[in-house]
Amino acid sequence: MKYNPRVSSSRRKSRRAHFTAPSSVRRILMSAPLSSELKNKYNVRSVPVRKDDEVQVVRGTYKGREGKVVQVYRRKWVIHIERITREKVNGATVNVGIHPSKVLITKLKLDKDRKSLLDRKGKGRAAEKGKGKFTAEDVASTLQEVD
Repeated sequence: MKYNPRVSSSRRKSRRAHFTAPSSVRRILMSAPLSSELKNKYNVRSVPVRKDDEVQVVRGTYKGREGKVVQVYRRKWVIHIERITREKVNGATVNVGIHPSKVLITKLKLDKDRKSLLDRKGKGRAAEKGKGKFTAEDVASTLQEVD
């Protein structure tokens, strides 16, 4: 069900917006989930893929293969990973494009901008973690105040 009146639920408009998205928007759409260790460390579920990240393919023909991201090809919505190539008929080797949603980031290339992004996203998640949760001590302390 649609909740926001300013957002269209039209398939046609959604597809047009997706496939004509500018590079800056494609960066966000081409995000990949983090491995469980990184997820616990940074309190972040996924981040946009970057050139020197190390990833593991989790779906498709190349499932289980790991490697470093060689190129993020935003125009084609794919990433190229080292050692994931195929040979053309004329003998040339070409990188195989893999969609970022089908990989798991195992190691991040961190610089100051990426660190700030992780801190910013993680801070919001950390605040949400305890939201609405009552511990036994909380309940006991409020009951004592009432008495």
